[in-house]
Parts: sequence; structure tokens; C-alpha cells
Amino acid sequence: MVRLALFDIDGTLIQTGGAGMRAFDRVFELEFDIPDAAADINFAGRTDTGILNDFFRAHDLPANAENYRRFFHSYVHWLDHYLTVDKGRTLPGVIRLLRDLLGLTHRPAIGLLTGNIRLGAQIKLRHHRLWNFFETGAFGCEHADRNEIARIAHRRGRKMFGEALHGDEILVIGDTVRDIECAQAIGARCLAVATGGDPLPELRQRSPTWVVTDLSEISAHELCD
Repeated sequence: MVRLALFDIDGTLIQTGGAGMRAFDRVFELEFDIPDAAADINFAGRTDTGILNDFFRAHDLPANAENYRRFFHSYVHWLDHYLTVDKGRTLPGVIRLLRDLLGLTHRPAIGLLTGNIRLGAQIKLRHHRLWNFFETGAFGCEHADRNEIARIAHRRGRKMFGEALHGDEILVIGDTVRDIECAQAIGARCLAVATGGDPLPELRQRSPTWVVTDLSEISAHELCD
């Protein structure tokens, strides 16, 4: 039985219309005087911290506390701005699946497993009226490595339940092979959905527990029984 369901955000729950990438690019230009820096960066399935570390390395900038503060202080402002002007959307089946999970007799706790920093995740999900569905999570501000974020989420789940939480009692839902890898890193079940970073055949090759085109194709009962 699934006791903890952990959702990725971008490409899984929502599409932001490029708001996150545009916010990164704007801050690189304004704070570090480097235009078009995001054009050469792969964002799919990555952590905000990992992306920023790549940027610092590529431009020979120190990855120190002051530069992290400068970046993220400005980033959350621009993220909020671009979410209001870009055409984003909640992806198919998301709200129904979240509501159905909450309606199960033995419902799982619902959390986030995301590369977004916590405030970035909150800004995105509040914009799409999804934030209040989630009661726990692990975020990109806690580690640059997605597999380590999965381990943080697992430990947090154990603490929340106050008892052992086995890997196969956790479900990770995501849209990239990195989501599948981090589920496998903690021995969790995985639902891969082809609404974002990687196409269906590539997701299927990585042997997740389920693969769907979008979240309308699967029910809470199928996932949690």
C-alpha cells in the first residue's frame, strides 16, 4: 500500500510557459551581467541549485553564499512576474488525481519531490491553486542532487509517520528519467508521465512501475491498492 505520494512539479503538475527559465535568464543578466546564459543550460529534471552551480562554473564565478543569495533573492521576484504574463497551465488529470488520492479510505500523505527551491515551488503552485494539496516535501534548496532530495523526502516521511516507511510504500510521480532514477534510489514505486521533459519511449526504457501519456489515464485506486 502506498503511504506517501511524492510529486515533481514542472512538466508533471504544471507547465509554466517557460517562466522559470525566463526568470533564470533575467537574473543572470541583471545580477551578473551575462545575457542569454540560460540558452545553453538543460533545465529538465534538474535542481535549481544544480543549474545555478553549472552557471557559476561556466562563467568562472564563485559558488558562495553571497552569490546564491543574490541570485535567489532576485529569482523569486522575476518568477512571480513571469508566471503572471506567460501562458502556463495545470496539466491534464492533475486535480482529479490529487482529489481522488485525498478521498481514498486509506489515503497516502501527499508531498513534493522537486528540484525547485521551496519558495519557488510555493510561488508556482499557489499561482495554479495547487499548493494546499501538499503536506510535506523535499526541495532543490536542500541539495543539488535529485537522488539526495529523494532520500531527504524519505527521511521526512518516516519522521512524519513516526515509524518505518519502506521504499515500496512510497510513490514518486514525475516526467523525466531523473524522476525515475530518484525513485529507484530509494526503492520507491514510480509513475512516469510523458507531459514534460522526456518522451514516452524513453521513460518506458527506464522501467518505472507505470508509464502514462498524462495523469488522466490512471486512477488513485490503481496506484495505491
